Amino acid sequence: MSPLGLYVPGTSPLHRARAGLKLLVMIAAGVGSVFLHHAWQVPVALAVVLAAYVVAGLSLRTVGSQLRPLLWIGLVTAGFHVVVNGWERAVVVVGVLAVLVLLAALVTLTTRTTELVDAVVFACGPLRVLRVDPERIGLLIALGIRCVPVVVSLAEGVRDAQRARGLTASPRAFAVPLIVRSLRHADALGEALSARGLDD
Repeated sequence: MSPLGLYVPGTSPLHRARAGLKLLVMIAAGVGSVFLHHAWQVPVALAVVLAAYVVAGLSLRTVGSQLRPLLWIGLVTAGFHVVVNGWERAVVVVGVLAVLVLLAALVTLTTRTTELVDAVVFACGPLRVLRVDPERIGLLIALGIRCVPVVVSLAEGVRDAQRARGLTASPRAFAVPLIVRSLRHADALGEALSARGLDD
């Protein structure tokens, strides 16, 4: 699995495209998704995104790894909308969610984190007049991206420990150790940033 689409080296046109342009396309797609109201529009949007994965030289297995974490959320969301709004709305909502997740993953799969952060810092430059530090925003984004695979790794460690001890799949037995480990990691990260003079 590649959480949050960790960068995959390549020489495709998408890999060579500027990070800022890819972010703008992703934002435009997010805004445009509100205009999808019919079930037939979902497979068209999915086909476009899947074609982009092919252009980037990424496999269908990579596509599946990005969607797998959404399986249960998608099923619950679809079930709710089928009951409340009908099957067509369920297809649209879940389909749009899948398209946006795949698109966001495609951006991070084809763009180095440093390039994404640099693009955001550049875009936030005008905010200096409001006393907003673009470099600090970039640092927050970089840390956020980095922490996703860290939390996934912590979750896998907790699950492996449960299996080794023969414990049943209890949500509490899984959530408590994961939260404790995540807080410890956050404390260690905060201390490291403070030691480097990056605290407030």
